[in-house]
This record gives sequence, C-alpha cells and structure tokens, in this order.
Amino acid sequence: MGQKTHPFGFRLGVTEAHRSRWYAPKALYGELLIEDEKIRRFLDRRLNRTPPNAAVSDIIIERTREELKVILKTARPGLVIGPKGAEVDRMTEELQYMTGRKVSLSIIEIKNPDLNAQLLAESVSEQLSKRMSFRRVVKSRAEAVMAAGGQGVKIQISGRLGGAEMSRTLDVRLGSLPLSTLQANVDYGFAEARTAYGQIGVKTWIYKGEYTEQAEEEQSRAAGAQARARGRR
Repeated sequence: MGQKTHPFGFRLGVTEAHRSRWYAPKALYGELLIEDEKIRRFLDRRLNRTPPNAAVSDIIIERTREELKVILKTARPGLVIGPKGAEVDRMTEELQYMTGRKVSLSIIEIKNPDLNAQLLAESVSEQLSKRMSFRRVVKSRAEAVMAAGGQGVKIQISGRLGGAEMSRTLDVRLGSLPLSTLQANVDYGFAEARTAYGQIGVKTWIYKGEYTEQAEEEQSRAAGAQARARGRR
C-alpha cells in the first residue's frame, strides 16, 4: 500500500485556501457540488482541450446568494478574453444558461508559467502526445523550471514509455523537494498524454521556497514600489 499524500490536500486549510469557496445547507450541497464539477469540466474542455490552448491552470469558484463568481488563472489571458472581451461575454452567457444563475468571470494572469506545476504537466503531456523523446522532454522541462527560479522539481511519467510492451515509471528530480514540510510551498500538477499505444500519466512537483519567505519578498516589493511612487511626486 502506498502512503502518498496529495501536496495540495495536505496543506488545505493550513497554508492553502479551498478552490470552491461557498457555504450551502445540507439539502443544496450535493447539487452545488455537481454544478461546480460541470463548470470545471466545461471550462477545461473549452479552454484547455480545444486549440488554441489558453493554458488555464486553476479554476476557483466563489458563490454568494445572488452571484456565482468564477476566477480563471491563465498564462494566456488574451486568448481567454478574446477580441474586445467577446470570448469572456460568450462564456459568461453559456455559464448563465447552464447554471441558471448570474455569473461573473475574472481572469488572473500567471506571470511565470514555468513555475506552475499544472501547466508544466500539460506541457509535458502535449509533447509526449506528439511522440517526442520522453527522456529529452522530461529533462529539458525540469531544467527550464530550475532556470525560471524554482528551488526544486520532480517530474514523473508512467505508462508504455516509447511504445514499450510493458509499462514502467521514469522520474527526474532536481534541487530540493521537502514534501512533508507544511511550510514549504510545493505546487503539484497532473495530466494525461493520450498516445497511439495508450495513456501516459504525468505528475509534477515544484518547490518554490517557504510561504513565509515569499510573503516577506512580496512585502518588500510593495514597500519598494511605494518608495518609488513617493520619489516621482
């Protein structure tokens, strides 16, 4: 029996917030949970599975009594918004028709896609689907993460690698990866590559440093920006 813990679930409620943020009475809970799943599948199919790929890594759903708010984290906000916001309007209308509720869509840009584990997993699976050399793909993507400022990375692929008769697992690790430390910011992603000889699973872990360090960096950056603004005055 494996004793593995999901990195996001492990930190949920400690250093990570929920991806669905709402409260419902017992009678409504199941219905809203299924609705959340339908929204996620619809947006994933629309933005990630049909070209051009919008590179959406995270879908956060917030509900109030009157409104359903969907927050999309994407590396290509231009593709999600569309010309003059046409794509966002179309998606909002479709979600309103699907749920029967007032919907608002927000888009957050991912500044550094190389440090996002879900986008890394999607990128590796896309390259494997194009029949590229699996060893080269895994090694080059891991090195790209370290070059982008990651403190540690692990990429694991499993299945009929290179069309082999028997499935096997290959992983590449660079840097440090403290998986059992709650204060460590470890991002996790999973994707599947559909190839002619079967599916290949891709799991990715990226260690970005500790949460306290990142909070201090953001505070110092904000303080520097305020100082520069005062200097302009």
